[in-house]
Amino acid sequence: MKRKIIVTGDGSKTIHIEDWNEQYHSKHGAIQEAYHVFLKNGLFALERSRISILEIGFGTALNALITYYEAQKNGFTIEYVGVEAFPISFGEITQLNYVSQLGENQLRPIYERMHGSPWGETVVLSPFFSLIKQQKDFFEVEDDASFNLIYFDAFGPRVQPKLWTAELFRKMHRALQANGILVTYSAKGSVRRNLEEVGFSVERLPGPPGKREMLRAVKV
Repeated sequence: MKRKIIVTGDGSKTIHIEDWNEQYHSKHGAIQEAYHVFLKNGLFALERSRISILEIGFGTALNALITYYEAQKNGFTIEYVGVEAFPISFGEITQLNYVSQLGENQLRPIYERMHGSPWGETVVLSPFFSLIKQQKDFFEVEDDASFNLIYFDAFGPRVQPKLWTAELFRKMHRALQANGILVTYSAKGSVRRNLEEVGFSVERLPGPPGKREMLRAVKV
């Protein structure tokens, strides 16, 4: 499928898939969306300092990068697992401007290591952050009570509806520890109902710029 790099509303870039008219991040602001959905309403909502995170849709590694950055500032210790079936190309990586937009040049070697690290191996990026990338289909996730937090950042239900079904959310529910949180940018009614069907307690929250609502689901 034809892809191109675009600039989003906050100046940060993302990848646009022309055949789907879909982006890896919000066209209203890639960094703004990531902070609002996954950090403000996910990472910062957990009352703990040691956190195990599963990301569904590692993609550009923006969510991993800002999680690393905020873990360093806030004293978190993070074990991060990023699942991605179709990694982005090196050429695309070099065009993304997240490090410069954050204004933190010390993050550049970390971002490069996130993309350059071997798949399936634990890479210790700092004393407070380790990363394992797994190249596989999301339906191959078979973890049991392993995570405190899931960043559910798959492509939207309009273009990939099978990724937003009760079947996959059941795997997400099983992968979380008790009181674990799943956050996603989607607020579609069918998504909420599928989350509730598998046992999540779901709340609608104000969305990031350009989006009215998002969802946070808790394993109770």
